[in-house]
Amino acid sequence: MFIALEIIGLVAFAASGSLAAVRARLDIFGVVVLGLTTALGGGIIRDVLLGIQPPTTLRTWPYLAVCAATALLVFAFHPQIARLRRAVLLADAVGLGVFATAGTAIALGAGAPVYTACLIGMTTGIGGGALRDVLLREIPLVLRKDIYALAALVGAVLVGAGDALRLPPAPVTLGAAAVVVTLRVVALWRRWNAPVPRGTADR
Repeated sequence: MFIALEIIGLVAFAASGSLAAVRARLDIFGVVVLGLTTALGGGIIRDVLLGIQPPTTLRTWPYLAVCAATALLVFAFHPQIARLRRAVLLADAVGLGVFATAGTAIALGAGAPVYTACLIGMTTGIGGGALRDVLLREIPLVLRKDIYALAALVGAVLVGAGDALRLPPAPVTLGAAAVVVTLRVVALWRRWNAPVPRGTADR
C-alpha cells in the first residue's frame, strides 16, 4: 500500500511540475526535466544529506519511468489534465504526506537524530516543489503561501515522536501521512494560509 501511495505522489508531483513548465512555455525537454525535478528532487536532497550515493530514486528505474511518462502525458494532454485540478491537488497532498513521513523514517533508520530526521523529512516532502519554482525563477510557493511545509513538518514530527516512544514504525508512518493529507486538504478547503507580516498582504 505504501508503494502505491508513493507512486500516486510521484505522479502528482511530476504532473504539477510539468503543468508549471507548460504554463512557462518550455519545450518538451524542459517539461520532462521539470516534471522529474519536482517528483524526485526531494528524495535526492534527502539522500545527499544522508550520504546515500547514488540517490535511491536515480537507481530505481520505475520511478524515473513513471515520472517521465507522466510529464510526456501532461505535455500532450495538458488542457484536459489542467481541468482535473482537484484530483491533482488531492494526489499532491497524498504525495506530500507519504514523502515527508517516509523521508523522516528513512533518516531515522540511517541513524540521524530525531530533530535532524524531522527536518530531512519535511525537506523530502517540499524539496521538489521548491526546486521547480527556483528553476522557473519564482519565490518557492512553500515560502509564501499555503499550509504546505507546515503540514509536512507536522507529519515528520509525528514520526519522530513515534520513534522516540518506540511505537511500531509502519502504523505510525501511515498514520502520520494520513494526518498530513488531512491537514493539507482541510487547508485547501478552508483557504488557510500561513501568516505574513502586517501591511504586506496586498503588496
